[in-house]
Amino acid sequence: MSSRLLKFLSPIFCLACFSPLINAGTPAPEGVELYIISPANGEQISGPVNVRFGLRGMGVAPAGIDREKTGHHHLLVNVSKMPPMDKPLPSDDNHRHFGGGQTEVTLDLGKGSHTLQLVLGDKDHIPFDPPIVSDKITIMVK
Repeated sequence: MSSRLLKFLSPIFCLACFSPLINAGTPAPEGVELYIISPANGEQISGPVNVRFGLRGMGVAPAGIDREKTGHHHLLVNVSKMPPMDKPLPSDDNHRHFGGGQTEVTLDLGKGSHTLQLVLGDKDHIPFDPPIVSDKITIMVK
């Protein structure tokens, strides 16, 4: 193999081998529970929806803060397919970031059925490994 080809392929090979390690999420501690305190699954709500986040076995810290056994919340609203769990979570109306360490939010959702689910992200918005995810709940806005 020519030295030119070797010089060209070496960085590509290194990137291919190590990129999964770069994007891997922070290891998740055992026994962590992420859940939605309120509203309850199946609840019927009039007006704005106040969503309270619950976390047991870890703490909450703002995004960008590298503190052991902490993360921050991401709320998935009406998401049918989970985003990739080895990359930073998207940020849009259906994937809401709470990088300031917030533990609740008030949502103005239209009338009808809506699903809510939490994912805990590390300092870089990447889900933990394995992912720490709440049960998905369904609510009805009247």
